[in-house]
Amino acid sequence: MKIAILSRNPNLHSTARLRSAAEARDHTVRVIDYLRCYMNITAHRPTVIVQGTELTDVDAVIPRIGASHTFYGTAVVRQFEMMGVFTANESQAISRARDKLRALQLLARNGLGLPVTGFAHSTKDIDGLLETVGGPPIVVKLTEGTQGMGVVLAETRKAAESVIAAFRQLDANILVQEYIKEAGGTDIRAFVVGTRVVASMQRQSAPGEFRSNLHRGGSAERIRLTPEERSMAVRAARTMGLNVCGVDLVRSRHGPLVLEVNSSPGLEGIEAATGTDVATRIVEWIEKSHAARPRRPRRKA
Repeated sequence: MKIAILSRNPNLHSTARLRSAAEARDHTVRVIDYLRCYMNITAHRPTVIVQGTELTDVDAVIPRIGASHTFYGTAVVRQFEMMGVFTANESQAISRARDKLRALQLLARNGLGLPVTGFAHSTKDIDGLLETVGGPPIVVKLTEGTQGMGVVLAETRKAAESVIAAFRQLDANILVQEYIKEAGGTDIRAFVVGTRVVASMQRQSAPGEFRSNLHRGGSAERIRLTPEERSMAVRAARTMGLNVCGVDLVRSRHGPLVLEVNSSPGLEGIEAATGTDVATRIVEWIEKSHAARPRRPRRKA
């Protein structure tokens, strides 16, 4: 197969691992900076062009779209879809997961457990918003952000009011969530490929930090999921429409809760913590899914 990895930097660990895993299975791989792609949007022959060359011989695409370039990145993925190219994650699913508010609404509609979450526009409604989530301590999140950026823990009412007012002053859309104190600064990353959890790790926040992201100094170790947690992770991925994703869970006294679904999860932390070759699992799934796909002419716009 000829596989294109859409990534800004071929030297990023996850990009390099995917390339290595695909080449080890005799696939031809090209890493493409999706911001350097331009598109011919036509009803008869939609194309993606890089440096003057049309990409007409791509069998499958692995999107690694950065959060700051979601709009353009998903437009490129969508163009490949119009060309009839198989994509590991579809453009609509990536956009759906990137909008945290939309993602939580979809997860809630499908009956998945979530931390109590509030959303409001006016600063005049802060008191009511805080009451909705049970009062401080609370977690304030930007509706778009990754790796723990734009996430603040407000431990008192005054701090919560100040943080919410400051974000709204910047016209930023935010979510307010209950803080799951009993989790003790830990969460779980379940890596879903297709319809299975292929690896899972528990992350622990660094001292003095409530966010457990490895980029924030957190640590990780392999963990065995309960059947309920495993089922919840797969259901969350299916709800988003994602085939390859990281589902973040937290254990609460009410059972497991979904925190977030990540459409471009990193491989370095999960592979190091679990010893699982996740990159190869992804490539194997692409092979099977591409082979099982009905042969049809490439789509027109």
